[in-house]
Amino acid sequence: MATKILMEALSPTMEEGRLVKWLKNEGDAVKSGDVLAEVETDKAVMELVARGDGVLRKRLANEGDSSAVGTLLGVVAAPDEDISALLQGAGPTPVASDASVPPLGKPVDAAEVIAKAKEFEGVTSIPSAPRQSQGEASTPPQERERRGHQRIDSAAHTSGSGTVASSTNRPRSSPLARRLASERGVDLASLNGSGPGGRIVKRDIEQAPATPAAAPAQRPARVGDFNDVPLTLMRKTIARRLVESIGPIPTFYLTAEFDMTRVAELRAAMIAESAEYKVSFNDIVIKATATALAQHPEVNAHWTGESIRQFNRVHIGMAVAVEDGLITPVIFDANEKGLADIAAEAKELAARGRERKLKPEEYTGSTFSISNLGMFGIDQFTAIINPPEAGILAVGAVEDKAIVENGAVVIRKRLRVTMSCDHRVIDGATGARFLQTLRRMIENPLMLVF
Repeated sequence: MATKILMEALSPTMEEGRLVKWLKNEGDAVKSGDVLAEVETDKAVMELVARGDGVLRKRLANEGDSSAVGTLLGVVAAPDEDISALLQGAGPTPVASDASVPPLGKPVDAAEVIAKAKEFEGVTSIPSAPRQSQGEASTPPQERERRGHQRIDSAAHTSGSGTVASSTNRPRSSPLARRLASERGVDLASLNGSGPGGRIVKRDIEQAPATPAAAPAQRPARVGDFNDVPLTLMRKTIARRLVESIGPIPTFYLTAEFDMTRVAELRAAMIAESAEYKVSFNDIVIKATATALAQHPEVNAHWTGESIRQFNRVHIGMAVAVEDGLITPVIFDANEKGLADIAAEAKELAARGRERKLKPEEYTGSTFSISNLGMFGIDQFTAIINPPEAGILAVGAVEDKAIVENGAVVIRKRLRVTMSCDHRVIDGATGARFLQTLRRMIENPLMLVF
């Protein structure tokens, strides 16, 4: 029996996939479970496996093609099986960039355009253009223009009513006022005219609240002035998720500075003891954050829309920069793992993340996230929450700073962190208490060993 090869949803957020490479050719024998192709999802490069036995009879997608989930990519069947019914009208369905934009060269239905205009502008009637009489056909253009202006003026203004006779009932205004209003983006309907009979005049426009001026026309770009970089599936997903985050989530930020001197001493002692115990500052921050979250389940939480879900286990999402984006592998039960275990796991997950080899279960399920840009020399920044999580910690660089301690100026290692908080879940005092606990863990790192 013939088996369809479909573009499968290989990650929880996948809506389309790009066929990277076929691993089977047409005519090759196939068994259920065999890897047929490599597919780039929005997070990683995954394997597409066969769901039946037979021969790869037809490949319908080319390497490099992007197709929506559910698209038929090929067919596996017996060598002599008729697959014509499956192939009829089949083929990869490219993902449209904007379904509202008609394809180039497609005729536009005027009635459809008018209907859309009515829908968006609230127009109740659209007058048809006046027909040109036989007499007008022979009238000089200048005379036709003069007559046209007369018709417009007589139709637009009532006799002494002071209003425009149109479906919008716009207020009377002088030609200069209308021009200035158009240039400045001023809504005439929002103004009370100070001229005769309530007519809107120049001074009314000048006194209206200023609006940003339109950007000046730019010089047309020439060939070679720019490069359009196609959006990868990862970049599309990042863009969509960030819009989902920054828009509806009421976010506030809490910044704190920690003394990292003891952490640096502990780290140096561990490295001196054995290479097995080589840990980074970020590994220690992950452990300390996880330990603090275990004491503050109100921060280790998700917003579900119907409830606030507080987790009893702590799973830390660790933001990792990859080519053209980022991915967040998860260290599960981070509060229960030792520093050496966290260091080894973080290093391995980051390496496979950069190679786009992570499995979906390795980058989903986090309860809280950490983003560290300290290795790039960034001392402080804010990170965008990864919904449905209620918070994310942005970690800067560890720096030597001069501070006053017991009346004397000393050099200490300092670290600035900023927590982005979903105010629907975390209040200011709640976030502050969590950072206090985190500070205690960071500045007394031996607490992380026990």
